[in-house]
Amino acid sequence: MSHPPAKTANHLAGQTSPYLLQHQYNPVDWYPWGEEALAKAKRENKPIFLSIGYAACHWCHVMEHESFENAEIAALLNASFVAIKVDREERPDLDDVYMTAVQMMTGQGGWPLNVFLTPDGRPFFGGTYFPPDDRGGMRGFPAVLGLIKDAWTTRHDEVVASAGGIAKQLASALTPAPVAADAARAGTADQARAAADLASRFDAKWGGFGGAPKFPPHASLALLLREHALRHDAFPLKMVETTLDRMARGGMYDQIGGGFARYSTDGRWLVPHFEKMLYDQALLVPVYVDAWLVTRNPLYRRVVLETLDFVRREMTAPEGGFYASLDADSEGHEGKFYVWTPAEIVAVLGPTDGPFFCATYGITPAGNFEGKNIPNLLDKPLDETLEGRVAPMKAKLLEARSRRVRPATDDKVLTSWNALMITAYARAYQAFGRAEDLRSAERATEFLKTRLTKNGRLLVSWRAGEAHLNAYLDDYAFAARAAIDLYESSFDPAELTRARALAATILARFGDGHGGFHFTSDDHEALLARSPSAYDGAIPAGSGVAAEVFARLAEHLGGEEMSKARDGVLRALAASCKRAPSAFATLLVAATYADGPVIEVAIVGAKDDPRTAALIAASRNAYFPARAVAWTAAPVEQGLPLLEHKTLLAGAPAAYVCKNRVCAAPVGTPDALKW
Repeated sequence: MSHPPAKTANHLAGQTSPYLLQHQYNPVDWYPWGEEALAKAKRENKPIFLSIGYAACHWCHVMEHESFENAEIAALLNASFVAIKVDREERPDLDDVYMTAVQMMTGQGGWPLNVFLTPDGRPFFGGTYFPPDDRGGMRGFPAVLGLIKDAWTTRHDEVVASAGGIAKQLASALTPAPVAADAARAGTADQARAAADLASRFDAKWGGFGGAPKFPPHASLALLLREHALRHDAFPLKMVETTLDRMARGGMYDQIGGGFARYSTDGRWLVPHFEKMLYDQALLVPVYVDAWLVTRNPLYRRVVLETLDFVRREMTAPEGGFYASLDADSEGHEGKFYVWTPAEIVAVLGPTDGPFFCATYGITPAGNFEGKNIPNLLDKPLDETLEGRVAPMKAKLLEARSRRVRPATDDKVLTSWNALMITAYARAYQAFGRAEDLRSAERATEFLKTRLTKNGRLLVSWRAGEAHLNAYLDDYAFAARAAIDLYESSFDPAELTRARALAATILARFGDGHGGFHFTSDDHEALLARSPSAYDGAIPAGSGVAAEVFARLAEHLGGEEMSKARDGVLRALAASCKRAPSAFATLLVAATYADGPVIEVAIVGAKDDPRTAALIAASRNAYFPARAVAWTAAPVEQGLPLLEHKTLLAGAPAAYVCKNRVCAAPVGTPDALKW
């Protein structure tokens, strides 16, 4: 089969998504999802070939090169199908509906996601990667196209009937069940059950849960930290420490430049799938922050600061927003940007430091990845003395690496992932006090407010000066939580006002009528079904984060509305949570607020007074699963219940600590600020 380059652009030209633009010169006559393509399919009575992926997806690149750049395969597609390309990061609504359909049909899913639809969008066949020819028991893509074409022309009514049945099953699977007003809500007892489930799957040697491939279990680790804090059980903390240590010392963590790859292909966290996603950085940083607060392990602090520096250096737009991802491949090879030979190390570091660095980071002539080496510390953890010695060596290697051909950057800015990253920077600032981290959070927040908001509504994606798509539940929930985290960092009350407005939009436009939430708003494009956002996946469930937002706003703002909204979500998802509690780790954050104990800290004093700063720092210096921290320079009479009627203590800054609405006497020194 030949692979001549396409001479003209297809209908993806003019799109802003880097993933779609990667395919604009394929000989496949790709269309973006939209009325033009759907109308063409109906007019010509052709099935739709829907292909969903993302810019950093290695196997998406493979299938593009093997099949979508192939003129003969493209001719088969163009003759008998309407081909539509979708970036799953911009259209997670489409991805969720059709991924659910493929999982129902085949029992598995992944990306690239390739689905065949009737002209009205109902799926009837699908899968993931298809090779260009028959191999390894897999039918080749041309053969699949031939079979689908034959079925559409010779068994048309049967295919349409099958698609109708699948669509009904899909709608049923995605429709929430009614929930009684007096139903039990999910609670911290479910958290204990989730911890027990995780313990049954824990890899005691290498950390993580289950075997390869291993994805960073952000939400599970956060849940285990809460379980340890609430019940003073040592084993949840052991699971957290083992996993965080192994991940930080393995090759999945970039030992030279900081930041985490998407997952490890092996059970030791050594060989990653090299793409770097913004959300992994955003979700792992708060876990490492909390683990540092519990253990004071300097490794965790170093990982946090290096990861934040990496995002600021390599994934931040000049305007302040954060880019979506870095590709796994460069120069046509996965991981080439990140691997080393001993000779390359010695050439940069010299004959003394070079061999020392190689011995420390497991870099050998034989290599640990395709004849080269992924630097790692799995066999030799660093103490603080060694860390100090290797730090300037890492800086030299980072500078040398920067001169290599870089992996491609998906430079779109997604509201939801940016909000996650704002939370990460804010939480790290609270723990470590680096002003540049607060500034990164504030700049990204300003980006969301000015470039990804229109007429009071959030948009999904921005690139090259253009923002589009009405936002999803995740966008609103993550942005509201980020606003609360930023408030608890800068104490700008405007952030609480913004969080309340975002929460109000969630309640007004995303509710499912049973206490839970749809992924899409009530004025979103009509799809086969409105997906829920219930359980955690690669990123937290929007419903779970919304419940946390309601819980935290209830602490800061008082009143019944937010508490009722929190409890509504906990009731709506209680039955599902009991069936698979570890899949609802984010939801159970809200359960921690509902069941208690909850710590409320109010600090009064001039912000430029060192005594006030010391009280604020002390309020952030320990881990507690459910707390709210507020500050004011002078007594507040109304609007913020945590601060109402709080006064200076004999003219000096004071801290007020309440636990489960029972308040202790105000204190004036950090040593006295305890709970």
